[in-house]
Amino acid sequence: MKGIIKLLYKKIYNKLNYDVQKALLLNGKILSELNNNKQKIKSLDEVEFQVFSQRGEDGIIQYIINKIEIPNKIFIEFGVETYNESNTRFLLMNNNWSGLVIDGDFKNIKYIKEDFIYWKYDITAIQSFITRDNINELISCYTSQKDIGLLSVDIDGNDYWVWESINCINPRIVVCEYNSVFGPNKKVTVPYKSDFVRSKEHFSELYFGASLAAFCHLAEQKGYDFIGTSSAGVNAYFVRKDLSEPFMKYSALEGFNESANRDSKGRKGELIFLRHHERIQMINELNVFDIDTNQNVKIKDIL
Repeated sequence: MKGIIKLLYKKIYNKLNYDVQKALLLNGKILSELNNNKQKIKSLDEVEFQVFSQRGEDGIIQYIINKIEIPNKIFIEFGVETYNESNTRFLLMNNNWSGLVIDGDFKNIKYIKEDFIYWKYDITAIQSFITRDNINELISCYTSQKDIGLLSVDIDGNDYWVWESINCINPRIVVCEYNSVFGPNKKVTVPYKSDFVRSKEHFSELYFGASLAAFCHLAEQKGYDFIGTSSAGVNAYFVRKDLSEPFMKYSALEGFNESANRDSKGRKGELIFLRHHERIQMINELNVFDIDTNQNVKIKDIL
């Protein structure tokens, strides 16, 4: 009897979830059309909206893809967890792109494969802990197409080192989560560690990823222009230089936004809600890799 009730509950939940997502999609379509009518904007803030993304990423991505030509509508996103909140789900469902998503947790990938999107849309989900040594193989096993539409990097750790290592694709758009705790000026990242896990490296979970300046430096080396960040101070957006004419270009300092998130934790794992200027003190004894000097330095000595 309990099994029947559980199955019935699951069917009702899935139906409600599906109906909610249809409503969200319709709203997103309307907002996308409004964005498409905007020719020149001063900031990406003007086109933000959220359907499945963490903040305003859905709107920004829709704006970008409607300003440049994208012949191969393929995305790759890693660090997706259950994929309910992501940068590419709206692309998948609204624009009928195809894509690869990767996460290190088996349960997350199982969840994605049991979601209705897995049979209704062209998406491939792979379970793997991403390193700079395996990322090209993971991508190459999915596609041989180099000129894909979008790459989204968000693994809360070796993000800089992984993007630096990727050479099997040449995406037209790259979205990277940056760590605003590291500030707008210094080109720093956590030192590479193949088994880096944000929650294990420091109890505060403030020690991860790279600064915006570091990503802008890497983007320039890879042939991308920096066109801004989300107003919530989470993601940075880069467009390949051969396609970036429609967009304003910024330095890291000009485009920097502080993170609005207050998800810092105390020693017992409890949320302590530190504001932006308070966060750096929690991790100032830890090391970061200074890209300018090519060496590890203590955070308190450089930031």
